[in-house]
Amino acid sequence: MNEIIKKRLVQAALAISLAAGGAVVTHQAAQQPSAAVQLAMVLGSHYESSGRHIGTPYVDKLGKGQPLTVCNGVTGPEVVAGRTYTPDDCKRLELPKYLEAERLARQAFVHWGTYNTWVQASIIDMVYNLGPAVLDGTTIVRLANAGDLVGACEQMPRWVHGTVAGKSVVLPGLVDRRGTTRELCTDWGRDGHFSAGLLVEGGAK
Repeated sequence: MNEIIKKRLVQAALAISLAAGGAVVTHQAAQQPSAAVQLAMVLGSHYESSGRHIGTPYVDKLGKGQPLTVCNGVTGPEVVAGRTYTPDDCKRLELPKYLEAERLARQAFVHWGTYNTWVQASIIDMVYNLGPAVLDGTTIVRLANAGDLVGACEQMPRWVHGTVAGKSVVLPGLVDRRGTTRELCTDWGRDGHFSAGLLVEGGAK
C-alpha cells in the first residue's frame, strides 16, 4: 500500500472516531453511513480519480467500455453528457451505490458482523468497483463463509483484469487497488497492527 492512501485512510479513521466519540445523537447523525462505507468511499476517491472528483462525464476506456462515467466510477442513467457535476452531486450519486454494495456484501458473507471495519471496507470497495459478480459463487465468498477469512482476502489480487480493445488485460491501477484491499483485509485492525484501535466503530478484531 502506498503512503498516500495509507495516510488518507488513517486520517479518515481518526475523523470517524472523533465524530463517533463526540457526536450528540441526532436524526442526522443516525443517517450517517457506516464507518466501513465511509472508508470505502476514501478508497474509491483515491483509485477512481486520484482523489479528485471528476466533474465532467467521460468514457472509461479501461474496462468499462461505452458507458459514460463521472465522479468516482459512477455509470448509469444518472450520468448526463455535458453536465458538470459538483462534489455534492458526486456524493449524492455515489453514496447509494456504496450502501447497496454494503447491503449485498452483508447478505453474501455469513460472518459479516464479526469482521472489523477495515475488512468490511475492503470488501465494499471490491463490490462497488466490480459489481455483484464478485459475490456470485466466487472463491472469496466460499472461503470466507467457510471461516477462512485470510484465504478469502488473499483472493483479492486475482481481480485485476479489464477489457481493452476487446481483450482481457491486467490493469496496473487494479493491481494497486487490490493490493491495498488485500492488505486492509488481512492485516488492518488486527491486534499488534498500528491500525488497531483507530476506529471507535467496527466489528470484532
